[in-house]
Amino acid sequence: MKFDLHVHSEHSKDSNSRHRDIIDFARKRGLDGFAICDHDTVEGGLVCAERALELGLEITVIPGVEVSSSKGHILVLGVRENIEPLLSPEETIRQARKLGGTVIIPHPFKRSSHGIGSFEGLDIDAVEVFNSRCLFNSANRKALAEAKRLGIPGVAGSDSHIPEMVGQAYTEVDASENTVEAVLRAIREGKVAPAGKNTPTPVILKQMSGSAKRKMRKRIFGGS
Repeated sequence: MKFDLHVHSEHSKDSNSRHRDIIDFARKRGLDGFAICDHDTVEGGLVCAERALELGLEITVIPGVEVSSSKGHILVLGVRENIEPLLSPEETIRQARKLGGTVIIPHPFKRSSHGIGSFEGLDIDAVEVFNSRCLFNSANRKALAEAKRLGIPGVAGSDSHIPEMVGQAYTEVDASENTVEAVLRAIREGKVAPAGKNTPTPVILKQMSGSAKRKMRKRIFGGS
């Protein structure tokens, strides 16, 4: 099965992706499901999962969150409660485990996206070894090499902030059935393989420009 394990919705401040649009593009891309990982909130994932059920579609939405730890971002899948931001990576993961979460380190060596850097010694289930929004693939290659060295499963995600890029990268998951529980179990068991393509450079540059403008407005006006 094909799952995009890193998707942002309108519940992230840097994304305007509506849930219905995400679902529509996921189906067009032939995905069996995806994980909503908004910044420091599980709300988007929960709402999107409910929306998919209401529509009666055969696509699985995994609720998740991209937690801002003190050293960088951490994906936690399969949780329904928020995790306090800016804790140490170790404490963030401990909180995730208490909630029954599956833990993935996203874009560890992509500093512009708050990559955590070295993940050696952390209690994690997988590493995002292919992030389609990496402008230069050196960060992906380093993540893959480190994951292989440490014997940690590698996954992929689009890190999409616009619905058109959902499924640009995805993870092939060998799960017994298309349910949240079965897919997360397969990830923890390492029955995964990264796949996909890079986000087109003009799309990345446009998003980087938008992010820089938002930061500048916040610095000048103190708003979001």
